[in-house]
Amino acid sequence: MKIVKDLLYRKVDHNNFIHPNALVIDALKKLDEINLSYLIVTNGEEILGIFSERDYARKVILKGRSSSETPVKEVMTIDLPQVTKNDTVEQCMSLLAAHGMRYVLVMDDEKCTGVITIHDLLREVLFDREQVFDDHVTSKLLDINERPARVY
Repeated sequence: MKIVKDLLYRKVDHNNFIHPNALVIDALKKLDEINLSYLIVTNGEEILGIFSERDYARKVILKGRSSSETPVKEVMTIDLPQVTKNDTVEQCMSLLAAHGMRYVLVMDDEKCTGVITIHDLLREVLFDREQVFDDHVTSKLLDINERPARVY
C-alpha cells in the first residue's frame, strides 16, 4: 500500500509560499506564475493555512471583495487536516472526504514538510490503483469497473 512519503518523493518542489499580509491580487499572480492551485500561507517557519483558487472564488469574488484590497489572511483556509509521511494514501483520501477539503498538510515533528492535494491522490490512483488501496478496496473498485454499463 502506498504511503504519503511515496507521493512527496514524486512531487516537484515549488516556491509556493506567501505571507498572510500579501494582497489577494499578488497571490493570484503568483498562482499563475507557478501554475498551481494553492499557496502555503506562512509567517516565518509557521504554516498558517492555504490560499487557493477556491478561496478566491468563494471568499473574494462571491462576497464582492476587492482582490487589490483584501489580504490573504482574511480569506485563506485554516484548520487543514494533517497526516504524517507514514500514513497511507487511503487515509489521506478519507481525511479529505471527511473534512470536505482538497488539501492535507504533511507534518513531521510539528513541522509541515509538504502538502498533498486531491489531484495528487487522483493521479496516484490512476497511476497504480492496485498499490494505493488494500486488496479488499481494490477488488471492490475492479468489481464496479467490470459491471456492464447501464443503457438508458
